[in-house]
Amino acid sequence: MTSARVWDILGRVFIAALFVNAVPSKLTQFAATVGYISSKGIAEPLASFLLICAIGFLIAGSTLFVFQTDSRLGATFLLIFLVPTTLIFHAFPVDAGLVRNLAVIGALILGITRSKSGSVPSFRELRMK
Repeated sequence: MTSARVWDILGRVFIAALFVNAVPSKLTQFAATVGYISSKGIAEPLASFLLICAIGFLIAGSTLFVFQTDSRLGATFLLIFLVPTTLIFHAFPVDAGLVRNLAVIGALILGITRSKSGSVPSFRELRMK
């Protein structure tokens, strides 16, 4: 494995860690999170549905971004979560979350546009070497 591939894998793991870290609190504080989403003007039944979708996108997106041979789908799932989240919760008034999310959006776009070579090698690939 080349050093470039190692750095690419580490980068993907670190980016995914931001999203994986968000999942436990969304699960353990589901009602409070729905309340926060509702406070932004989204009706409560829709807020619950959106939170369930967000959790799914976070888990699936992070997993695919790191472990799938083609990580573009995972990055796309994470963008589907992150762009509306940024616009609804961090855009107005401008807060530190806006700049952080814009940086992560940029990293995910790079993850989509880069080649497939950055995914974590499978057990079969490692065994064959």
